Amino acid sequence: MGISIWQLLIILAIVLVLFGAKRLRSVGSDLGGAIKGFRKAMKEEDEAPAAGEKLEDQQAGQVIDGEVTSKKQEKV
Repeated sequence: MGISIWQLLIILAIVLVLFGAKRLRSVGSDLGGAIKGFRKAMKEEDEAPAAGEKLEDQQAGQVIDGEVTSKKQEKV
């Protein structure tokens, strides 16, 4: 009950007629760039927690000294 090769070719022909080869090429390259950017972002996200853990280890034992000069009350 799947789509046969002939049905895919007919759909491709209709899409080519509607949009044209030049526009489909630009859409394809834009889609490829978006997928590449998504993969890069996912890879950076996987690496980020490891860097965050190292930062927490470096800050362990440090005390921040400060003084509050004014305090604003929030309206609810």
